Amino acid sequence: MFMKFCWVTITVKNLEESLRFYQEIVGLTIARKFQAGPGVEITFLGNGETKVELIYNEGIKEIGIGHNISLGFEVDSVDDMMAFVKERGITIHSGPFQPNPNIKFFYVLDPNGLKIQFVETIH
Repeated sequence: MFMKFCWVTITVKNLEESLRFYQEIVGLTIARKFQAGPGVEITFLGNGETKVELIYNEGIKEIGIGHNISLGFEVDSVDDMMAFVKERGITIHSGPFQPNPNIKFFYVLDPNGLKIQFVETIH
């Protein structure tokens, strides 16, 4: 049976702050946004097949993010992306790392504490 990865879901503390991060820093666009019941709002971001789903539920006060989970996004240049995030006041969590000649990456944290990896493939 063939399966296709559809989306990753992140429960967020503050929807507007998270939307700003994923739109302005990661570069994702809103695919759809809707109310999913009283005090619950869902936003899907991304242009391709795979989406990032942000869920805000006013009834959830504490968000648990795994420390060993990250989302990776491909960039043209790690150096340019590092300068871009620093200009916007975002701290580099760790890196840059270059475990082999073909890949270079670094991490920042999203507004909820989730590690976001920006990856450059070197040809």
